[in-house]
Amino acid sequence: MTESGRLPGTLPILIGAAVMMTLTMGLRQSLGIFMQPAVQDIAITISEFTLAIAVQNLLWGLFQPFAGAAAVRWGYRPIMLGGAAAYAAGLFMLAGADGLVMVIVGAGLCIGIGMACASVAMAMSVTAQSVSAARRSTMLGVMSAAGSIGTLIAAPIGQLLQEGDGWRVGVLGFAVLALLILPAAWFAGRVDKAAPIASVTGAADGLNAWAAVGLSFRHGPFMVMAAAYFVCGMQLIFLTTHLPAYLELCGMDPMLGATALGTIGGFNVLGSLFFGWAGGRWNKRLLLGGIYVLRSGVLAWYFLAWPTPETTILFAAMMGFLWLGVSPLVAGLVVEMFGLRWQAMIQGLAFMSHQVGSFLGAFGGGWLFDRMGSYDLALQIGVGIGLAAGIVQMLSSVSGPAGLARPA
Repeated sequence: MTESGRLPGTLPILIGAAVMMTLTMGLRQSLGIFMQPAVQDIAITISEFTLAIAVQNLLWGLFQPFAGAAAVRWGYRPIMLGGAAAYAAGLFMLAGADGLVMVIVGAGLCIGIGMACASVAMAMSVTAQSVSAARRSTMLGVMSAAGSIGTLIAAPIGQLLQEGDGWRVGVLGFAVLALLILPAAWFAGRVDKAAPIASVTGAADGLNAWAAVGLSFRHGPFMVMAAAYFVCGMQLIFLTTHLPAYLELCGMDPMLGATALGTIGGFNVLGSLFFGWAGGRWNKRLLLGGIYVLRSGVLAWYFLAWPTPETTILFAAMMGFLWLGVSPLVAGLVVEMFGLRWQAMIQGLAFMSHQVGSFLGAFGGGWLFDRMGSYDLALQIGVGIGLAAGIVQMLSSVSGPAGLARPA
């Protein structure tokens, strides 16, 4: 470690992780713009399309802990490269889909595995291991902001390609962009040589994988954080999947949905940077709870009234600021609680809860819409659970310190 608190050769690692995060998050968060034309072309229902997105999120959560454990054993580079290849393959398969099976395998299975191996948890873990403790929270915020830039760029590109040449060309454009994840993962994988991941810095670093899992499940603040993380997944994936369709149903210009997703991405850059900075100065658990409560209030405000272009963009800006700010806070808390070595795996355990919420947000929203003809009940559930989770998370922040003593 240099005097500046940075490992030699860190910049290529951080740039690679940022590009990887930008593409994996941005492309998948923009898939909702293809839902309406895709279901009409392939002759499937909205709930069937959202089932694929739900499968993607569920598999992402289920595979994440295993990907994190595998990175400790075999290194980050091979795991991230494998995930990048699976991600691109999934988009190429979706572009050529002629039935539900190919949609589920491409958008669901392949992208889900790709996200587990080459997205948030891995990029955050690579970042945490590459910078000093003093700069860690801020740099995690920067990395989270990188995930926003992809949405800012991808949604408008996809919509323009779709309007000009059809939804399949739009998805194919996404697939070509996804090929750039491979070199990004290669450079981010230099962390295997730059940072010794076995160094003991926290309570779980001297343990094997199973003992680290057991320690996390016995840690009260971690379990509260993981349970509240469910709401984050449910609210965000509901919006990325269903907001474009909701706006079309309300008679809005289809481009407004893509513009809203892009606005979310743009303001998420600001929110991620702010919460990364704030997490280094204030109680991370209190900040997490505040995000969930504020999100729920913004959702209730927007969907209680008929949307207009102006309120939609304002809504997107507010939600964007609160979007991925949870990522640096959760990643930072995991490091504080358990250390660096098993960060990707333990963060993946919390992320399983997030992805169960994502499954319900994507598929549950589509299922309720097919049966009720509106999103009203889905929104009421999302707002109510969000408020409850935020309050519980905030109350837990006053129960004591989140960290554990390092074992002797």
